[in-house]
Amino acid sequence: MTHPIQGLMEASMKNIKEMIDVNTIIGEPVQTPDGTTIIPVSKVAFGFGAGGSDIPVKGGNGTAETPFGGGSGAGVSIKPVGFLVVGADQIKLLPIDSAGSTPVDKLFEFIPQMVDKVNHIIKEKKEKKESTTEL
Repeated sequence: MTHPIQGLMEASMKNIKEMIDVNTIIGEPVQTPDGTTIIPVSKVAFGFGAGGSDIPVKGGNGTAETPFGGGSGAGVSIKPVGFLVVGADQIKLLPIDSAGSTPVDKLFEFIPQMVDKVNHIIKEKKEKKESTTEL
């Protein structure tokens, strides 16, 4: 026999699963006329709680079952954090709020710059190699 709290928890979890999917965190890409793709990025946090109690009955009628009282609840917070801008030669993260950025946010901002620098160095070495082989 299942306990009534199980039904409350299953219903809450089912609703949470329906609200949050990958498209909530990484939004639908938007293509601009110049070929740049803009992808919205959000931070999602949620909490869940459930509880209940079997209530003893004084002077009951002798049945084994006791009344049940309980409840469950959930909360979801969705905060836009920025946009990934994908161009022909670069990827940039444009944060919405740079004042509250964390070290991880700074790292995400730094990675595209590093990729650009590495690509530039490789391109220079390749061009230098090609120019020396032509001589």
